[in-house]
Amino acid sequence: MNANKYCIIMAGGVGSRFWPISRNSVPKQFLDIMGTGRSFLQNTVDRFKKILPIENIIIVSSIQYKELIKEQVPEILDENILLENRKRNTAPCIAYATYKLYKKDPNACVVVSPSDHLILNEDIFLDTIQTVLNYAQDTNELFTLGIKPTRPETQYGYIQTDKEHFKKINGHTTYQVKTFTEKPNKEMAKVLYESGEFLWNSGIFIWKLESIKKEMEEHLSDIAQSFRDITPYYYTAEEQERVDDVYEVINGISIDYGVMEKTSKTWVFEASFDWSDLGTWDSLYAQSMKDDCENLIKCGESMIEGVEKSIIMSNEKDKLMIVKGLKDYMVISTKDVLMICPRQDKEFKAVLADLGINNLTKYQ
Repeated sequence: MNANKYCIIMAGGVGSRFWPISRNSVPKQFLDIMGTGRSFLQNTVDRFKKILPIENIIIVSSIQYKELIKEQVPEILDENILLENRKRNTAPCIAYATYKLYKKDPNACVVVSPSDHLILNEDIFLDTIQTVLNYAQDTNELFTLGIKPTRPETQYGYIQTDKEHFKKINGHTTYQVKTFTEKPNKEMAKVLYESGEFLWNSGIFIWKLESIKKEMEEHLSDIAQSFRDITPYYYTAEEQERVDDVYEVINGISIDYGVMEKTSKTWVFEASFDWSDLGTWDSLYAQSMKDDCENLIKCGESMIEGVEKSIIMSNEKDKLMIVKGLKDYMVISTKDVLMICPRQDKEFKAVLADLGINNLTKYQ
């Protein structure tokens, strides 16, 4: 039933906003930050395995994470681990997977998903994905999933819906897209939220390969041409060398800006499952279970006194954490870094900027 339906998982980010737990060597998607016993990537694969065969799941990531992927998802086919030697944003990532898979199955219909998002109400999520996959198979339209906002959030992009052009499909509503909006400031987020016309941009896409290929060839012709030209080398010993050459010369661009904002065929399904991209420490705090003093505590043995609304975390389970008299703070401990700073995102960003952390190569 799902033989020609696939999932492309994008797993190439470095998760810098979860420093110092997330590092270039082992970034966020390979970590068990939620304490579930599985990394974000493993949870994402586990989720899609419930509706797709494992041989139809493709992971695109940085070449430096090849062994991490094989270690964490040993059942994934080698040919389904696609490796990038340069960071070039989401459009090249999707183009690579699209043209390679098209050689194997030109009738494929795919869901493209980030590897590091939190999905609750999993049954609703999977029902939504299957509904959109089934519908996308019979149309040339491109679909994304939008999340109904619960607050004026500045950490997410927004999608404006066209309330006059919509369809009801198996209990789900899809709207034609008017506009995409990048992450807004606080005042603009309030306006978007209160308008009732905007959904959060989940970064999850669903389409036929033929449909996205055609749109990329129209709107991102250089990138599309580059990956189309190396079609004879996909699934051969020369593939990686040819792909590396492409990544050396193409420009980086997001699929949102490169295609979704330019085509007239973009539609957004309004999703009802609970979702977070967990992009920051503060978003992790908001989504996690907390103690009676509203503290998020993830460490081994601890002595916590007079601490409120704070994050206490260590990835060293044999370290005793002693914290007293803090409110709205983060205490993050690793083998080589101890970070104590205010919990709010803007304060954390200021700390990193003051430290010039990007220049501290040893701690990246």
